[in-house]
Amino acid sequence: MSLSADELAALSARAYAHMEPWSARAFAGTLEQPGHLLVGEAGGFVLGMVVLDEAEILALATDPAVQRQGLGRRLLATFEQEAAARGATQVFLEVAAANAPALGFYEACGYRVTGRRKAYYRHADGSRDDALLMCRALT
Repeated sequence: MSLSADELAALSARAYAHMEPWSARAFAGTLEQPGHLLVGEAGGFVLGMVVLDEAEILALATDPAVQRQGLGRRLLATFEQEAAARGATQVFLEVAAANAPALGFYEACGYRVTGRRKAYYRHADGSRDDALLMCRALT
């Protein structure tokens, strides 16, 4: 299923209530980039880029109404398979250090923390949070 930039933005707004979500314009710009990879269905998506032998997850979102039912894990696995088919040998991502559910999800899926970016994320209330850099080998 192909999701439009408007649908991605609406889903992102529901899923990212704790921080400023991407706009439809930001999604549209990413979807226009060569190497973008979008895996999605009605309740969720994973959007990233594949460049040479590396993939990067830019956004993963699932509608709160369907969270904790395996959709995120299924979409992530499909993203990883498609990235590997394009030649990626590893996947990178960033996650807010305070986002314990997301951090636990990625760790359970085999991702490991490899670095930290101080005060990278800005929340709606103006506070800042570190980004944890995570990586998983696909080979």
